[in-house]
Parts: sequence; structure tokens; C-alpha cells
Amino acid sequence: MFPKNATFHYICIMLLEINNLYFSYSKEKPLFQNLNLRFEAGRIIALAGESGCGKSTLLNLIYGLLDWESGQIIFNGTPLFGPKGNLVPGETEMKFVAQNFDLMPYSTVAENVGKFISNINLDKKKQTVAELLEVVGLEEFAHVLPKNLSGGQQQRVAIARALSVLPKLLILDEPFSNLDFSRKIELREKLFKYVKQHNISLIISTHELQDIMPWLDQIIVLQSGRLIQNDHPEETYKNPYNTYVAKLFGEVNIFNEDEISDFQLQKFSFYPHEIIISENGFDAEVVESRFAGNHFWNKIISKNKEIIIYSNKKLENKIKISFT
Repeated sequence: MFPKNATFHYICIMLLEINNLYFSYSKEKPLFQNLNLRFEAGRIIALAGESGCGKSTLLNLIYGLLDWESGQIIFNGTPLFGPKGNLVPGETEMKFVAQNFDLMPYSTVAENVGKFISNINLDKKKQTVAELLEVVGLEEFAHVLPKNLSGGQQQRVAIARALSVLPKLLILDEPFSNLDFSRKIELREKLFKYVKQHNISLIISTHELQDIMPWLDQIIVLQSGRLIQNDHPEETYKNPYNTYVAKLFGEVNIFNEDEISDFQLQKFSFYPHEIIISENGFDAEVVESRFAGNHFWNKIISKNKEIIIYSNKKLENKIKISFT
């Protein structure tokens, strides 16, 4: 039994630290200048931003595939030195699945997944490979050669192989980009459940934040190499730092200062579901109303402002709206 007034202190273990990092592809235009980030162990972290913001470059720097000019990257308490410090590319206790999957072309899917698993206990190895193939949904392809797989399937083989050694840190660069929607849904839940069960830290770069929001512990947003926001997913979604961050979550209505005043708003961005039809609200005219599956997509005009809202039925003519 613990005393009633006992105080508990939870220690956050810092897995990865980036201190004052400076990197450039050209002297005239540096990408990262004094970048500072902290990654706690056991978390699923999304690295988000538009194409060209520096996501893939940062992942390559962390994994040790690129040299940086100055600053420090510390992994699990040990400073890293990048390519100049490693005979073999990459860092130990990390696995990185990039856009090129580097599979063995003349080995089967099962042999590729088991590449890094010890042969001392072959029964256990076979069992682990089968478990990993189930995680990525490729059980029936165990004896197929990678060249006979689609790009999305090859990507899943590479993810299973990376998981096979239970790394402290798994780094994934756009892991769902080559998958159709149904496979994406299946893989993301199994993958995130597996890394949590095995206490694997995960950094995942993505331009599809909405698809993985339920599993994220943290979202880091980059814009042209600058750290824009670093928060819990709910905080980032509800209180984006600027319009750039707000637009990363999909369709959003952005209001300028005059419009904020006209509508008496408390913030600059509203997602379509945050604007509702009400009896007492602002007058609006319906321009378009289209069926979009589980809702109707509507374009309306209020106070000369085009606004997108969602509704559960088709809208016509004049309505009143309010902001939630």
C-alpha cells in the first residue's frame, strides 16, 4: 500500500536530442539553422509539413546518412557523428525505411523479413517472420520474390524487416504513400499497435496527418527548415500556430483580420464541421451542395466570404450559420 499523500514522479526518458543543428545543401540557402528538438522514448511522433520543408532531410540526418555542418545529435545518451563516423551507413539501434526499400531481389519476402534475425533458433525465427508478415498483411506472399510485388507491398516488406530487430527507434518516410485506402487502414492500426507493445519509438514523416492522428503522441511541423509547431496532436489541431499548420489537416476556412472582426471570431481558422447551421446566426447563401459520403460538402457565401461547411443533408437557398 502507498501512503495517501504519496507523490509520484514519472521520468521521461529522452531518446533523441537535436541541438543547434545547422545543415545546408548550398551555402547561399541553409535548410536548418540552429534547429532544436527533443524526442521522448516510447512515443509515436509525426514529422509534418509541405514537400520541401526538410522532413526527409532531417530523417536522413538522424539516421546518419548525411553530414551536418554544426550542432549535435544525441541518441540514447550518445553523440552521433553521421557518415564520417560510421564505416557502415546508418546508426545502430535505429532502422530507417525510406522511399527506396533496398530489398534482396532474389530472396523471398520471408527471407527478406528474416534477414537480420539470428539463425540460432530457426523455429523462433520462423514464428517471428510469420508474426511480422501478419502485421503488414503479407502472410500469403511469404514465398514470393519482391520483384513480383507492387511498390506498396515492397514497402510493407521493408517495414516488417525493420521491425524484426526491435530497434529502439524506427524511422518511416511516408510509409503509407504507396498504399490504397483499405490497406492503409489495415496497416496503420497493426503497425502502431505493434510498436507500442514492443516499446519502439517511432518517427514518421507524413503529409496525411488526419489518417494517423488517433495514434500520435506528438506532431512536429517544419516549414522551409524552420520549426513552426511542436505540440500534442489535439493542441496542434485545435490551435494551429498559423495558416500553414491549419492547412496540413485538410480542408479549412481561413479568415483575415477584417473577416475575423466581421464575424466576431476568436480565432483565424475553422474546419468545415466547426461551422453549423443555426436559427440565430449570420445570413448565408448556398452556392453548391454536393454529396460526399457521410456528409454533404457545401460552399456558401456570407458577408462576401466564401466558406466551406459540412452538413448531414443537402442545403438549398438561404441559411444562417454560426461558429463553434
